[in-house]
Amino acid sequence: MEKKIKIFGQLDQDAYKQIQMCVEKGEYGVLCADHHIGYSMPIGGVVAYKDYISPSGVGFDIACGNKAVMTNLKAEDIEIKKIMDEIVKQIGFGLGRPNPKPIEHPVLEKIAKSDLNYIRKMYPLAQEQLGTVGSGNHYVDLFKDEEGRLWIGVHFGSRGFGHKIAMGFLALARNMKFDDKPKDANNMMAPPTLLKVDSELGQDYIYAMKLAGEYAYAGRNAVVEKVLEILGAKPLFEVHNHHNFAWKEKHFGETFWVIRKGCTPAFPNQLSFIGSTMADDSVIVEGVDSKEARESLFSTVHGAGRIISRIKAAGRIKWKKGKKGQHYPVRLSGGLINFKEVQKMMAERGIELRGGGADESPECYKKLDEVLNYHKDSIRILHRLKPIGVAMAGEDVYDPYKD
Repeated sequence: MEKKIKIFGQLDQDAYKQIQMCVEKGEYGVLCADHHIGYSMPIGGVVAYKDYISPSGVGFDIACGNKAVMTNLKAEDIEIKKIMDEIVKQIGFGLGRPNPKPIEHPVLEKIAKSDLNYIRKMYPLAQEQLGTVGSGNHYVDLFKDEEGRLWIGVHFGSRGFGHKIAMGFLALARNMKFDDKPKDANNMMAPPTLLKVDSELGQDYIYAMKLAGEYAYAGRNAVVEKVLEILGAKPLFEVHNHHNFAWKEKHFGETFWVIRKGCTPAFPNQLSFIGSTMADDSVIVEGVDSKEARESLFSTVHGAGRIISRIKAAGRIKWKKGKKGQHYPVRLSGGLINFKEVQKMMAERGIELRGGGADESPECYKKLDEVLNYHKDSIRILHRLKPIGVAMAGEDVYDPYKD
């Protein structure tokens, strides 16, 4: 198989330059239709390596992913305002936010007993953040489907635990200490960081990445269980997978380490939950077997795809740390988006919004249907989920740690 790059959607030139750099040592690249520039490797990008694993490719939010659950309730049967209030009261949202009620899970014991000292040292952080959602485009949403059934949808990853692993291995790859910060960690066009799969460092990274994956799954499961408890509901069906990860897979008769950054695996019959903007329909999709699907390395979008940067949308924000460990935003300059108008629009659509900000307004993203249409030959839509409640980090989120 000759090296080549499969492109879906309208090409972003900076993202294309990044995927080209990554494929120099890889065998195959893909840009899904929601692609845009990321750190070192584009978000919405896929690269297949024979001999390498890439910490910069997997990225800083290792195992970020989505989980959706269909409940036994009808959307019309719940008091949506009351439920959303309870969600933001009982679940931690925000940068560095600890869990209001710390939980236990077997993955924490794995972290505590890891053979790697720098993993063991992260146990307190991992323990306090397990079951929290974080900031940015991470959320807990409630939806109704075509038949009025109530769904829960969540999107987040391995929190500070995964971020420290990513940063640590970027440092180790540069012969620095695990706790050092590489100078090019903020350079979006930095060349890919590659580790030989058969090296000790490569094997250590694969182990740490998989542990972060278990941690992310445990966190999403815990949050969904908490929402089910708040609702007094039972789960009838679930979809769960992540989109910032590396998998050992077979394609075109050969075995590769496939890095997906902001890409959802979509093998034939595999189900995925793909989130949209806070105001638009999300979907449950199923992968199919086709020429397009095989050329995409059975990968599809993980969302609508950002078109306006956070700074342009919201202006410049500086995060400060409060007395009890929470972070809160201080605005330094204005942006393009009037968030009060966004809140008004959400209310007019009957969507209960908790938190959020201008940087997550629908105008910041492409339309999900337009993006999905580029992948119409490799996936099929099974359910459309209309948002009725959205909870994200933001100034309007209930703060149980308020000074």
